[in-house]
Amino acid sequence: MSLGRLILHELRYRRLNFLLGVLSVGVAVACLTAALAILHKHDRRTDQIIAAKEEVTRKQMATMTDDYRKITLKMGFNVLILPKDQNLSDLYADDFATKYMPEEYATRLAKSRVATINHILPTLQQKVKWPERERTVLLMGVRGVVYTQSKTQKPLLEPVASGTMTLGHELARSLTLNPGDKTKLMGREFTVAKINPERGNKDDITIWINLAEAQEMLDKKGLINGILALDCTCDTVDRLALIRAEIAKILPDTQVIEFASQAIARAEARTRAGIEAEESIRREKEGRAKLRAEREALVAVLVPVVVLGCAVWIGFLALANVRDRRNEIGILRALGLRSRQILLIFLGKAAVIGLAGAALGYLAGRLIGMAWRDTPGAPPIEMALIEPGLLLLILAAAPVLAALASWLPAMMAAQQDPADVLREE
Repeated sequence: MSLGRLILHELRYRRLNFLLGVLSVGVAVACLTAALAILHKHDRRTDQIIAAKEEVTRKQMATMTDDYRKITLKMGFNVLILPKDQNLSDLYADDFATKYMPEEYATRLAKSRVATINHILPTLQQKVKWPERERTVLLMGVRGVVYTQSKTQKPLLEPVASGTMTLGHELARSLTLNPGDKTKLMGREFTVAKINPERGNKDDITIWINLAEAQEMLDKKGLINGILALDCTCDTVDRLALIRAEIAKILPDTQVIEFASQAIARAEARTRAGIEAEESIRREKEGRAKLRAEREALVAVLVPVVVLGCAVWIGFLALANVRDRRNEIGILRALGLRSRQILLIFLGKAAVIGLAGAALGYLAGRLIGMAWRDTPGAPPIEMALIEPGLLLLILAAAPVLAALASWLPAMMAAQQDPADVLREE
């Protein structure tokens, strides 16, 4: 009788022993396969969550960045371009520049499309007596914004129409002037077009009029004494140095100063949205990584325990089978079967148990993994029932492990002396 038929008869004769062995191998393989499938689905789900989070965050960041942009625009200009020979001490003492440059400088700067600044606004500012009101005020002539980085950008300061003025809050309050009122300034009649909100600085005692009218009234035709600008919040450590270097190439006879508090506040506000978005995604990744680590730790304990239990159980079943079959083994030896053939019968049986248990356990584990949901209500993650590489590995490893677990009982069976067995009987 061939070895294969002997193994087949052994399986048929000891069906319960065979089924219990297959069940133990199947449970171990199912635990391993399901654990790997769940970890794989966890990784896939993590990718989905992070991708969705990044998409939502990208939209939120765009909205937040736009909100910060609108807020920081209200801070006003934060860069001032002056004639190079302007003494800064005099500027700070008098609140206006006493040196002048051509108005054409603003146009030249705009045409150069310098990358580090936008919202360029030429101005003519001077402290003057308002004889009709017996007040000293700051008079600022302005025109529309010469250039912005995008045609869709709104200017920081709307142009003042000829014959109109915009008043600072304190001036309007103390002189009881309201929009629509008419008043004279240095012999010219103006209509109050707008009252600016209280700002708590020199703007509250400033009068804004059309630049051309201011040039005529101050006898500075074609001249300005400052160009206000807003920096682009460049991602560089020394932002001011970069701005100065760019402007120096275009307007070499000018100097640049920065209103530090506005610049810093604006830069921090504009970058806060990006930081918050990155932190949100980082926290999500850390949470998912922590959850995966917890599951890996559970798998690292559970799977070895189940596999070890399976090996012990198979060894126990094989040992019990050898003891129960002692007489049969003696007869088989007396009929001429060698120790090697007896050994192969028991090891072959263990290998068949391992193969059958591996196939059933793999299918059960994959079905559990396919049905698993990372969180209740989470969208399903498609997963193939058969993963060829993993299946082949399990089908190869399980019979080997089952045979190793049965090795000692099989050796005991093969080494039995048939004369001793038959004498005892």
